[in-house]
Amino acid sequence: MIGDSIDAARLQEALDGRWAHIRQAVRDKLGKTGFAAVHGETGDEARDRISALIRRIPTDIGVASAFPKVYGGSDDPGGSVVAAEMLAYADLSLMVKAGVQWGLFGGAVVALGTERHHEAYLRGIIATEIMGCFAMTETGHGSDVQKLRTTCVYDPDTETFDLHTPHQAARKDYIGNAARDGRMAVVFAQLITQGRNRGVHAWLVPIRDADGNPMPGVTLSDAGHKAGLLGVDNGRISFDHVTVPRDMLLDRYGQVAADGTYSSPIDNDTRRFFTMLGTLVRGRVTVGGAASAATRAALTIAIRYGDIRRQFGVPGEDREVALNDYLAHQRKLLPALATSYAYAFAQEELVGTLADVQTGSGPVDEHRQRELESRAAGLKAMQTWHATHTIQMCREACGGAGYLSENRLPALKADTDVFTTFEGDNTVLLQLVAKGLLTGYRDAFGSLDGWGRATFVAEQVREMVLERTAARGLIQRLVGAVPGRDEEVAVTDRGWHLTMFEDREKHVLEGAIRRLRNGAATKKDRPFEIFNDVQDHVLKTATAHIDRITLEAFVAGIERTTDPAAQTLLNRVCDLYALVTIEADKGWFLEHGRLTPARSKAITTVINDLLAELRPHLRTLVDAFAIPDEWLNAAILREEPGRQEAMAEEDARVTTA
Repeated sequence: MIGDSIDAARLQEALDGRWAHIRQAVRDKLGKTGFAAVHGETGDEARDRISALIRRIPTDIGVASAFPKVYGGSDDPGGSVVAAEMLAYADLSLMVKAGVQWGLFGGAVVALGTERHHEAYLRGIIATEIMGCFAMTETGHGSDVQKLRTTCVYDPDTETFDLHTPHQAARKDYIGNAARDGRMAVVFAQLITQGRNRGVHAWLVPIRDADGNPMPGVTLSDAGHKAGLLGVDNGRISFDHVTVPRDMLLDRYGQVAADGTYSSPIDNDTRRFFTMLGTLVRGRVTVGGAASAATRAALTIAIRYGDIRRQFGVPGEDREVALNDYLAHQRKLLPALATSYAYAFAQEELVGTLADVQTGSGPVDEHRQRELESRAAGLKAMQTWHATHTIQMCREACGGAGYLSENRLPALKADTDVFTTFEGDNTVLLQLVAKGLLTGYRDAFGSLDGWGRATFVAEQVREMVLERTAARGLIQRLVGAVPGRDEEVAVTDRGWHLTMFEDREKHVLEGAIRRLRNGAATKKDRPFEIFNDVQDHVLKTATAHIDRITLEAFVAGIERTTDPAAQTLLNRVCDLYALVTIEADKGWFLEHGRLTPARSKAITTVINDLLAELRPHLRTLVDAFAIPDEWLNAAILREEPGRQEAMAEEDARVTTA
């Protein structure tokens, strides 16, 4: 049973994790100094405010952590992700602006440039003396980066590149910092030298002079009014045969000699391209974490309001019922809250992996890099969809008050809506996850030509598929301890939860491979149709995989929690996450014989019991996020103390009567 009194600070310790010092530094330095979002601004007002604020952010709170120490950073990419996540609590426009400047623009210079670029530009980038853009996406090509149409042709006679936008579809679009503040851009284009296309590379290109005027040959325009993120100056960039010096090529992975000879440490063009993109994975990790931060802020507002807002009376009693006491309200808020806890632990584990991969000495472990990219893609998709669904639900849970700008929920909804699109469209990202699983199958069992002629050994596939989290030993013990048949196991047994998630993942992957093989037998010369015919199954495979690694991360987080009372509460929250995930997909579990109708009904009953058990701890669970009230900036919460006092007086009057 959950204890009566649980210290939210002990839960906060579990959530803050490895980078607790950065989280607290951001709270301490920005929590009461004018960094909260402002309601009712015009687009110009929001841009002016955010442009001023980004220059006021102290770099020692972590925003510059990913940069090398010699230039003012701390060689800690994980710390920079956490700092950005904390900024998302305060103002999502500020978080995105910071992400463009230090994550995308500065991060690309670090990852793709060499020492001469670092020495020339990083100090200015960190200090916001050089504001920059990350110019990858084009009007006609977003997710398919490999097919970008912007060209950069080398001329050995002048030792310069000719950067050109050949047609309107090749225009760089939706580019942060492009409309007003950007002075330079990392521009991605097709590198052409000696008459041969060497694929997409990146250049550091000035786009405005010191007075803010466009450089010769550069056309800049505003992307126009957006639904949200008003403080971010998204714009468009076109190039009309702009001359770029040879040394402005960010040439860590591809060099062009004075005579035009191309060389690279990676011979294969496709492998080189994906290696270059892989170094930029931090942006995707940041977006997922920021979406989850916004979701936690929305839940905090809705749950705290639900404690003070009363609606309808109890028959025979002279009192009204708090919203949070209604089962229907709990059914909205608590499963979303449990999922947010699960994603918090999954994100913490992902950021830890990012830090370990990107700060390790010696050659990059390609297997770990691919796993990092896959998990970053999948968690970004799931966290941003969770944000879209949950913030809308929180808005509805607050009734008309939730629609008022002064209560922040409309802004959270508008600002996070695009998160499902940028840093990779979610559907495309889930296909990346699934293709990684299929590649793992191929690596383990041989060529996937014809989609796998190897003998299918289910247990081998199970072990190959289930790339484990750091807590694999713990997971194995829990799974191995499951007693007897399913019908004899309590639906709250953690080993049973883990087994159900693993079994679903394994089964859907097996099914996807079978369908691909069957398609190859009849359409072997039409590879697009082979894959397109099973796209639904592929996406199911990816979501099952992310659900499983999220649950495992939650279990590992609970294991690390040192306070027994907090650990007990987290275990019940984890029960809720696991069971609502199974309940949401009970059609699959019933169709495939993993649940009986009776056990399916039992799960719903237990969920409702869990809601009642967790209801007294709702406020503690959101207080553990430790979001400063100044950042929440919701008028309905400023009324909270007075309403609570009035409710207490009313309850005392009713009790006396």
